[in-house]
Amino acid sequence: MTDFATPEDLARRTSAAVDAAVGAGRDLGLTVTDPRILHDLFSVVVHLAPSPVVARVPVVLPHTESPEALTRRQERELDVAHWLAAQGAPVIPPSPLVPRRPVRRDGFSTTFWQYIEEDRSKAPDYVANSRLTAALHTALCPYPGPLSFLSTADPEYVTASLTLLASRPDLLAAPDLDRAQREWQVLEPLVRSREAFESAFPGIDLQPLHGDSPPANIFHSTTGDLYADFELVTLGPVEWDLATLGPEHIEAYNRGAAANGARPLDEGVLRFVDAVGRLRGITALALAPQLPVLVDYLTPGVEVWRGMPFAGGMGA
Repeated sequence: MTDFATPEDLARRTSAAVDAAVGAGRDLGLTVTDPRILHDLFSVVVHLAPSPVVARVPVVLPHTESPEALTRRQERELDVAHWLAAQGAPVIPPSPLVPRRPVRRDGFSTTFWQYIEEDRSKAPDYVANSRLTAALHTALCPYPGPLSFLSTADPEYVTASLTLLASRPDLLAAPDLDRAQREWQVLEPLVRSREAFESAFPGIDLQPLHGDSPPANIFHSTTGDLYADFELVTLGPVEWDLATLGPEHIEAYNRGAAANGARPLDEGVLRFVDAVGRLRGITALALAPQLPVLVDYLTPGVEVWRGMPFAGGMGA
Protein backbone atom coordinates (compact mmCIF):
# COMPACT_ATOMS: atom_id res chain seq x y z
CA MET A 1 0.00 0.00 0.00
CA THR A 2 1.20 3.52 -0.70
CA ASP A 3 -0.45 5.75 1.86
CA PHE A 4 2.66 6.16 4.03
CA ALA A 5 3.87 9.71 4.58
CA THR A 6 6.87 10.48 2.40
CA PRO A 7 9.98 12.27 3.66
CA GLU A 8 8.65 15.36 1.90
CA ASP A 9 5.30 15.00 3.71
CA LEU A 10 7.08 14.70 7.06
CA ALA A 11 9.25 17.74 6.35
CA ARG A 12 6.21 19.82 5.42
CA ARG A 13 4.41 18.70 8.59
CA THR A 14 7.39 19.60 10.75
CA SER A 15 7.76 23.00 9.09
CA ALA A 16 4.06 23.72 9.53
CA ALA A 17 4.21 22.72 13.22
CA VAL A 18 7.20 25.00 13.79
CA ASP A 19 5.42 27.89 12.04
CA ALA A 20 2.34 27.33 14.19
CA ALA A 21 4.41 27.26 17.41
CA VAL A 22 6.34 30.39 16.46
CA GLY A 23 3.16 32.22 15.47
CA ALA A 24 1.37 31.19 18.66
CA GLY A 25 4.35 32.27 20.76
CA ARG A 26 4.56 35.65 19.09
CA ASP A 27 0.81 36.14 19.52
CA LEU A 28 1.40 35.64 23.26
CA GLY A 29 4.10 38.33 23.32
CA LEU A 30 7.22 36.18 23.10
CA THR A 31 10.24 37.29 21.11
CA VAL A 32 11.07 34.51 18.66
CA THR A 33 13.84 35.09 16.13
CA ASP A 34 15.77 31.81 16.10
CA PRO A 35 13.47 28.80 16.61
CA ARG A 36 15.37 25.56 17.04
CA ILE A 37 13.90 22.05 16.78
CA LEU A 38 14.86 19.95 19.81
CA HIS A 39 12.87 16.81 19.00
CA ASP A 40 10.69 15.57 16.15
CA LEU A 41 8.81 12.29 16.41
CA PHE A 42 5.28 12.08 17.82
CA SER A 43 5.57 15.77 18.68
CA VAL A 44 7.64 18.60 17.29
CA VAL A 45 9.45 20.27 20.20
CA VAL A 46 10.83 23.74 19.49
CA HIS A 47 12.96 26.14 21.53
CA LEU A 48 11.43 29.55 20.78
CA ALA A 49 14.79 31.28 21.08
CA PRO A 50 15.81 33.69 22.36
CA SER A 51 12.82 33.35 24.71
CA PRO A 52 13.40 30.72 27.42
CA VAL A 53 10.33 28.83 26.24
CA VAL A 54 9.87 25.44 24.60
CA ALA A 55 6.77 24.73 22.50
CA ARG A 56 5.53 21.16 22.13
CA VAL A 57 3.25 20.43 19.17
CA PRO A 58 1.71 16.93 18.83
CA VAL A 59 1.75 15.89 15.17
CA VAL A 60 1.10 12.12 15.26
CA LEU A 61 -2.28 11.50 16.85
CA PRO A 62 -4.71 8.58 17.12
CA HIS A 63 -7.44 8.82 14.52
CA THR A 64 -9.93 8.47 17.36
CA GLU A 65 -8.77 11.62 19.19
CA SER A 66 -10.75 14.78 18.51
CA PRO A 67 -9.25 18.28 18.80
CA GLU A 68 -11.37 18.79 21.93
CA ALA A 69 -10.03 15.58 23.51
CA LEU A 70 -6.46 16.62 22.72
CA THR A 71 -7.05 19.99 24.37
CA ARG A 72 -8.41 18.32 27.51
CA ARG A 73 -5.41 16.00 27.61
CA GLN A 74 -2.99 18.91 27.28
CA GLU A 75 -4.83 20.86 29.99
CA ARG A 76 -4.44 17.92 32.39
CA GLU A 77 -0.75 17.69 31.59
CA LEU A 78 -0.17 21.38 32.25
CA ASP A 79 -2.12 21.21 35.50
CA VAL A 80 -0.27 18.15 36.81
CA ALA A 81 3.17 19.54 35.93
CA HIS A 82 2.31 22.93 37.47
CA TRP A 83 1.00 21.26 40.64
CA LEU A 84 4.08 19.06 40.99
CA ALA A 85 6.38 22.05 40.53
CA ALA A 86 4.44 23.95 43.20
CA GLN A 87 5.03 21.03 45.59
CA GLY A 88 8.77 21.23 44.95
CA ALA A 89 8.99 18.11 42.80
CA PRO A 90 11.80 18.10 40.19
CA VAL A 91 9.80 18.55 36.97
CA ILE A 92 9.96 20.61 33.81
CA PRO A 93 7.24 23.18 34.55
CA PRO A 94 4.95 25.07 32.19
CA SER A 95 6.39 28.39 31.09
CA PRO A 96 5.50 31.23 33.48
CA LEU A 97 5.79 33.71 30.58
CA VAL A 98 2.52 32.73 28.88
CA PRO A 99 -0.94 31.62 30.04
CA ARG A 100 -1.02 28.01 31.21
CA ARG A 101 -3.21 26.61 28.46
CA PRO A 102 -2.87 24.96 25.06
CA VAL A 103 -3.11 27.28 22.06
CA ARG A 104 -4.71 26.13 18.82
CA ARG A 105 -3.38 27.64 15.60
CA ASP A 106 -3.29 26.44 11.99
CA GLY A 107 -4.64 23.02 12.91
CA PHE A 108 -2.07 22.37 15.65
CA SER A 109 -2.43 22.54 19.45
CA THR A 110 0.65 23.82 21.27
CA THR A 111 1.71 23.85 24.92
CA PHE A 112 4.53 26.01 26.30
CA TRP A 113 7.21 24.91 28.77
CA GLN A 114 10.17 26.42 30.56
CA TYR A 115 13.39 26.03 28.59
CA ILE A 116 15.98 24.06 30.55
CA GLU A 117 19.46 23.24 29.30
CA GLU A 118 20.02 19.53 28.66
CA ASP A 119 23.11 17.72 29.89
CA ARG A 120 24.00 15.93 26.67
CA SER A 121 27.02 14.27 28.25
CA LYS A 122 24.79 12.02 30.36
CA ALA A 123 23.41 8.91 28.69
CA PRO A 124 19.96 7.70 29.80
CA ASP A 125 20.08 5.12 32.58
CA TYR A 126 16.67 3.48 32.55
CA VAL A 127 17.41 1.27 35.54
CA ALA A 128 18.34 4.28 37.68
CA ASN A 129 15.33 6.11 36.28
CA SER A 130 13.09 3.24 37.35
CA ARG A 131 14.22 3.79 40.92
CA LEU A 132 13.42 7.50 40.58
CA THR A 133 9.94 6.61 39.33
CA ALA A 134 9.01 5.42 42.82
CA ALA A 135 9.69 8.93 44.18
CA LEU A 136 7.54 10.39 41.40
CA HIS A 137 4.65 8.14 42.44
CA THR A 138 4.99 9.35 46.02
CA ALA A 139 4.91 12.94 44.80
CA LEU A 140 1.93 12.33 42.51
CA CYS A 141 -0.18 10.42 45.03
CA PRO A 142 -1.91 13.47 46.60
CA TYR A 143 -2.62 15.22 43.27
CA PRO A 144 -6.19 16.52 43.71
CA GLY A 145 -7.31 16.88 40.10
CA PRO A 146 -9.82 14.53 38.44
CA LEU A 147 -8.33 11.66 36.43
CA SER A 148 -9.98 8.75 34.63
CA PHE A 149 -9.08 5.12 35.25
CA LEU A 150 -6.39 3.92 32.80
CA SER A 151 -7.34 6.58 30.26
CA THR A 152 -3.86 6.25 28.79
CA ALA A 153 -4.70 2.68 27.73
CA ASP A 154 -7.26 4.33 25.40
CA PRO A 155 -9.50 1.30 24.81
CA GLU A 156 -11.46 3.10 22.08
CA TYR A 157 -8.24 3.52 20.13
CA VAL A 158 -7.15 -0.08 20.64
CA THR A 159 -10.51 -1.38 19.40
CA ALA A 160 -10.57 0.97 16.42
CA SER A 161 -6.95 0.20 15.55
CA LEU A 162 -7.55 -3.54 15.53
CA THR A 163 -10.40 -2.93 13.09
CA LEU A 164 -8.15 -0.77 10.93
CA LEU A 165 -5.30 -3.30 11.03
CA ALA A 166 -7.69 -5.99 9.76
CA SER A 167 -7.45 -4.25 6.38
CA ARG A 168 -3.67 -3.73 6.61
CA PRO A 169 -1.87 -7.10 6.36
CA ASP A 170 1.17 -5.09 5.30
CA LEU A 171 1.31 -3.78 8.87
CA LEU A 172 0.16 -6.82 10.87
CA ALA A 173 -0.10 -10.38 9.56
CA ALA A 174 -3.46 -12.15 9.84
CA PRO A 175 -2.35 -14.70 12.50
CA ASP A 176 -0.96 -11.88 14.66
CA LEU A 177 -4.16 -9.89 14.22
CA ASP A 178 -6.23 -12.90 15.28
CA ARG A 179 -4.22 -13.35 18.46
CA ALA A 180 -4.33 -9.61 19.22
CA GLN A 181 -8.12 -9.56 18.84
CA ARG A 182 -8.52 -12.58 21.13
CA GLU A 183 -6.17 -11.09 23.73
CA TRP A 184 -8.12 -7.83 23.69
CA GLN A 185 -11.32 -9.73 24.43
CA VAL A 186 -9.66 -10.90 27.66
CA LEU A 187 -7.95 -7.64 28.62
CA GLU A 188 -10.47 -5.00 27.54
CA PRO A 189 -12.96 -5.50 30.41
CA LEU A 190 -10.23 -4.86 33.00
CA VAL A 191 -9.03 -1.77 31.12
CA ARG A 192 -12.48 -0.24 30.70
CA SER A 193 -13.83 -0.88 34.19
CA ARG A 194 -12.25 0.15 37.46
CA GLU A 195 -14.66 -2.19 39.23
CA ALA A 196 -13.59 -5.15 37.09
CA PHE A 197 -9.93 -4.37 37.72
CA GLU A 198 -10.44 -4.09 41.47
CA SER A 199 -12.35 -7.37 41.48
CA ALA A 200 -9.51 -9.10 39.63
CA PHE A 201 -6.81 -7.50 41.80
CA PRO A 202 -8.26 -6.91 45.27
CA GLY A 203 -6.23 -4.70 47.57
CA ILE A 204 -4.26 -3.00 44.79
CA ASP A 205 -4.41 0.74 45.36
CA LEU A 206 -4.94 3.20 42.50
CA GLN A 207 -3.35 6.62 42.26
CA PRO A 208 -2.32 9.33 39.78
CA LEU A 209 0.37 8.08 37.39
CA HIS A 210 2.70 9.53 34.78
CA GLY A 211 1.09 7.17 32.27
CA ASP A 212 3.87 6.99 29.66
CA SER A 213 6.88 5.04 30.97
CA PRO A 214 8.48 7.66 33.22
CA PRO A 215 11.86 5.84 33.20
CA ALA A 216 12.04 6.88 29.54
CA ASN A 217 10.82 10.41 30.26
CA ILE A 218 13.34 11.72 32.78
CA PHE A 219 15.18 14.73 31.41
CA HIS A 220 18.85 15.07 32.32
CA SER A 221 19.36 18.80 32.83
CA THR A 222 22.63 20.51 33.62
CA THR A 223 21.36 20.97 37.19
CA GLY A 224 19.84 17.54 37.80
CA ASP A 225 17.23 15.03 36.68
CA LEU A 226 13.69 16.27 35.99
CA TYR A 227 10.45 14.40 35.38
CA ALA A 228 8.90 15.37 32.04
CA ASP A 229 6.15 14.71 29.50
CA PHE A 230 2.96 14.11 31.47
CA GLU A 231 0.84 13.94 28.30
CA LEU A 232 -0.76 10.63 29.30
CA VAL A 233 -1.31 11.26 33.01
CA THR A 234 -3.93 8.85 34.32
CA LEU A 235 -5.32 7.00 37.35
CA GLY A 236 -4.26 3.40 37.86
CA PRO A 237 -1.94 0.95 39.62
CA VAL A 238 1.71 2.03 39.87
CA GLU A 239 2.66 -1.05 37.85
CA TRP A 240 1.33 0.68 34.74
CA ASP A 241 4.32 3.03 34.66
CA LEU A 242 6.74 0.05 34.60
CA ALA A 243 4.92 -1.97 31.93
CA THR A 244 7.07 -4.08 29.55
CA LEU A 245 10.33 -3.21 31.33
CA GLY A 246 12.80 -5.87 32.44
CA PRO A 247 13.41 -7.49 35.84
CA GLU A 248 16.33 -5.16 36.60
CA HIS A 249 13.99 -2.19 36.22
CA ILE A 250 11.42 -3.82 38.49
CA GLU A 251 14.06 -4.50 41.13
CA ALA A 252 15.27 -0.90 40.93
CA TYR A 253 11.73 0.43 41.31
CA ASN A 254 11.14 -1.80 44.33
CA ARG A 255 14.31 -0.43 45.97
CA GLY A 256 13.01 3.07 45.39
CA ALA A 257 9.58 2.15 46.72
CA ALA A 258 11.09 0.73 49.90
CA ALA A 259 13.07 3.94 50.39
CA ASN A 260 9.83 5.92 50.06
CA GLY A 261 7.78 3.65 52.32
CA ALA A 262 5.66 2.40 49.40
CA ARG A 263 4.66 -1.11 48.41
CA PRO A 264 6.63 -3.22 45.94
CA LEU A 265 5.23 -4.00 42.53
CA ASP A 266 2.66 -6.80 42.36
CA GLU A 267 3.61 -9.62 39.99
CA GLY A 268 0.04 -10.35 38.89
CA VAL A 269 -0.67 -6.72 38.06
CA LEU A 270 2.65 -6.52 36.24
CA ARG A 271 1.61 -9.42 34.00
CA PHE A 272 -1.65 -7.62 33.22
CA VAL A 273 -0.09 -4.23 32.43
CA ASP A 274 2.67 -5.90 30.42
CA ALA A 275 0.06 -7.64 28.29
CA VAL A 276 -1.88 -4.41 27.75
CA GLY A 277 1.32 -2.50 27.02
CA ARG A 278 2.50 -5.00 24.44
CA LEU A 279 -0.91 -5.02 22.77
CA ARG A 280 -0.89 -1.22 22.65
CA GLY A 281 2.52 -1.40 21.01
CA ILE A 282 1.09 -3.65 18.33
CA THR A 283 -1.94 -1.45 17.69
CA ALA A 284 0.39 1.56 17.41
CA LEU A 285 1.25 0.11 14.00
CA ALA A 286 -1.99 1.77 12.90
CA LEU A 287 -0.11 5.08 13.25
CA ALA A 288 2.65 3.97 10.87
CA PRO A 289 1.14 5.72 7.82
CA GLN A 290 1.61 9.00 9.75
CA LEU A 291 5.07 7.99 11.02
CA PRO A 292 6.60 5.24 8.84
CA VAL A 293 9.61 4.72 11.13
CA LEU A 294 7.19 3.03 13.57
CA VAL A 295 7.34 -0.11 11.44
CA ASP A 296 11.04 -0.46 12.26
CA TYR A 297 10.52 0.51 15.90
CA LEU A 298 7.58 -1.80 16.60
CA THR A 299 8.19 -4.92 14.51
CA PRO A 300 10.80 -6.35 16.93
CA GLY A 301 8.21 -5.98 19.70
CA VAL A 302 5.72 -8.02 17.69
CA GLU A 303 8.29 -10.79 17.41
CA VAL A 304 8.86 -10.77 21.18
CA TRP A 305 5.10 -10.76 21.82
CA ARG A 306 4.63 -13.92 19.76
CA GLY A 307 6.73 -15.78 22.32
CA MET A 308 4.92 -14.37 25.37
CA PRO A 309 2.10 -16.11 27.27
CA PHE A 310 -1.32 -15.36 25.78
CA ALA A 311 -2.72 -12.17 27.36
CA GLY A 312 0.01 -12.31 29.99
CA GLY A 313 -1.54 -15.49 31.37
CA MET A 314 -4.81 -13.68 32.10
CA GLY A 315 -6.71 -15.94 29.72
CA ALA A 316 -5.43 -19.18 31.21
